[in-house]
Amino acid sequence: MRLLHTSDWHLGRQFHQSSLLEEQSAAVDRMVELAASERVDAVIVAGDLFDRAIPSTGAVELLDDALVRLRDTGAVVVAITGNHDSATRAGFGDRLLTRAGVTIRADVARLAEPVVVADTRSGDGGHAVAIYPVPYLDPVTASLQGTADGAGSKGDEDGDRGADEAFGAERPRRATHQSVLTDALAGIRTDRRRRRLASVVVAHAFVANFAPTLDEAPVEESESERPLAVGGSDRVDQSVFSGIDYVALGHLHGQQAWDGGRIAYSGSPLAYSFSEQHHRKGVRLLELDESGFRSSELVELGVGRGLATITGQLDDLLVAPEHTSVEPLRVRAVLTDVHLPTGAMARLRTRFPWAAEIVHQPPERTHAVVQHTSAQVRRRLPLDLALDFVTEQWDAEPDDAVTAVLRRSVTAVIGADR
Repeated sequence: MRLLHTSDWHLGRQFHQSSLLEEQSAAVDRMVELAASERVDAVIVAGDLFDRAIPSTGAVELLDDALVRLRDTGAVVVAITGNHDSATRAGFGDRLLTRAGVTIRADVARLAEPVVVADTRSGDGGHAVAIYPVPYLDPVTASLQGTADGAGSKGDEDGDRGADEAFGAERPRRATHQSVLTDALAGIRTDRRRRRLASVVVAHAFVANFAPTLDEAPVEESESERPLAVGGSDRVDQSVFSGIDYVALGHLHGQQAWDGGRIAYSGSPLAYSFSEQHHRKGVRLLELDESGFRSSELVELGVGRGLATITGQLDDLLVAPEHTSVEPLRVRAVLTDVHLPTGAMARLRTRFPWAAEIVHQPPERTHAVVQHTSAQVRRRLPLDLALDFVTEQWDAEPDDAVTAVLRRSVTAVIGADR
């Protein structure tokens, strides 16, 4: 069986006040093409369908169009709500839609209720896979109970090793991201043993690769992800998913995989911040058979306007020939001018019409900041204090013209000799 794993569509999102809806529509077009050409049996969307709990009309219309077209390829669609989605709104009609081959799971009470997808395309009678959609679980509101034959059982016939075994027998008293997902997987394992089918869990969480091998990198974050908690308390150890054939994750926007590709983030289909400018954006195609997971690979979508960061003084950036290739991209300019030029963004867009962000990084100060005691300040002339202030702010001594303006201003306010 072939499955397509995607996540974090964030329909309706803007990039520095610029609408991304057209590019998101192009990403949907490409996914529909892939689902049809690769003859996938199921399309998995691992949360954050929308960027806001109350999405725009355009975002809702695009999701409606995407679900219809993906289903028309013959694939079953299985989606979950993420931390950006309103579970009530996005999950409306889930039980009815499931009968038509489209699931948007938001109900935490139905965590162990899989979507069973049969292979009807191979012509050899086929087999089936149980896809368990686990919507985003907020530890404050999610109320789940583990079972004795679930996460902590060592006698599982399929050899599952529960997360309790990895973390010790004592369970935390206060609900955490770790504990609610552990409880969710307990019920899933119980159902999985009964069905004896290849299993896929879809989840929206910060799953950390706490023990990467030499050829695996630690989990990578980006600036555009909304934190699930503070201080690292949102981290979930990958051992929670032990024994599951494939884990389709959402939340982190960079594609990454470990455990031989068995646990994977597909990443977002588009870049949503400059921290993602070097990401490979796409979807994951995976294969399973009756014995479980076989393989998964990233397929780049090749849509959306690219991102670039350029650095230098504004006047130089506007003429430098080496930046010709980034003119059609969304640009972040790191300006190294001593003073931020007036109208910098408007001037930047005369060459880079998609310029989106300016970061001012002037050279390091060469003038030491003079520290004075309050008594010393009272003994100094106001003009001298004003000149010191300008020197500190500009990292350069004011020229004759600026000194003259300051002298006239001080004279007008408090007199020439004070």
